[in-house]
Amino acid sequence: MNFDFSDDQKLLKDQARKFLTDKSGMKVVRNILDTDELYAKDVWKGIVEMGWTGTAIPEAYGGIGLGHLELCMIAEELGRSLAPVPFSSSVYLATEALLIAGSEAQKQKYLPALAAGESIGTLALSEGMQAASPKNMKVSFEGGKVNGVKMPVPDGDIANFAIVVVKTGSGGDEKSVSLAIVDLTGAGVTREPLKTLDPTRDLSNISFNGAPAELLGAQGSGWTVLQQVLDRAAVLVAFEQVGGADAALNMAREYALNRYAFGRPIASFQAIKHKLADMYIKNELARSNSYYGAWALSTNAPDLPAAAAGSRVAATEAFNFAAKENIQTHGGMGFTWEFDCHLYYRRAKWLSLSLGSHLSWKDRLVSELEKRNAA
Repeated sequence: MNFDFSDDQKLLKDQARKFLTDKSGMKVVRNILDTDELYAKDVWKGIVEMGWTGTAIPEAYGGIGLGHLELCMIAEELGRSLAPVPFSSSVYLATEALLIAGSEAQKQKYLPALAAGESIGTLALSEGMQAASPKNMKVSFEGGKVNGVKMPVPDGDIANFAIVVVKTGSGGDEKSVSLAIVDLTGAGVTREPLKTLDPTRDLSNISFNGAPAELLGAQGSGWTVLQQVLDRAAVLVAFEQVGGADAALNMAREYALNRYAFGRPIASFQAIKHKLADMYIKNELARSNSYYGAWALSTNAPDLPAAAAGSRVAATEAFNFAAKENIQTHGGMGFTWEFDCHLYYRRAKWLSLSLGSHLSWKDRLVSELEKRNAA
């Protein structure tokens, strides 16, 4: 079985790297960090013009109809460049939810606008510090109206609409959960930005007070659809994390080769060699798991839940480790504002929580492996 990407897919990856290197360098990332801008609008405009927002959307709905493997290639380069854009929320979450559960009318309404960058979507799942579950879900949908508070919502201040996870039943089981589409620019919606460790990615608190909404998918199917969306997003975010981890390793390597101490490059010291080797091993493990996840995603294989959890766990560990060790390799200078090490550390922490905690995905992986063994 060949898990490698095709020459055309690798060419797309090279083109994406060139574009993001030219248009979304550390200067752009720092501009978002230092100002009140929510995202890099010029970079987003270029991404839309290149058709990336419609990569996995069929041509019938205004997309370019490539697939998830191509989307994985783009995701890796977005992670490598730390691009401050709402790509993951709109493409990995909102678009995938509509592709999975949207009616024909909803697909015709939302997907062309998403593909053309005329609309930005997001997923509103969490309701505070507790892990989201059918038992602790409080945001309700009744009579075509949504009431309650979701926080934190990724890119909630940027998005035009949100796929909101809501309660439509009185019980605490999965059948009591549904998905609803809410216009975030309409009545009954209040948005408030949240301060986070990584200000280059937007998070917000969204209050719904009788906000008009329509169901996405059948009532009571929301939790099942949500798990499918999260599995797909986990693979794509894993590629972002792999890209970020690889960039952090390269930054550490370049510094170690050019920083001299006692008349020698610090890369010649055993302690630094071991750091770089450990980073490389974790990165390669994450990459192999992510490739497996990409195969499962592109073929809609029964292994997707386990493959998604495996790629998510390995990539989270790799990026967190690489970002931390990159700082350590730079020594005292690595902790300073002037060096870019902290930008990767911030993004690593943000991504590690963006789809649920690292421990929750470990639990998911164990559960899926137990199911496989039992079968």
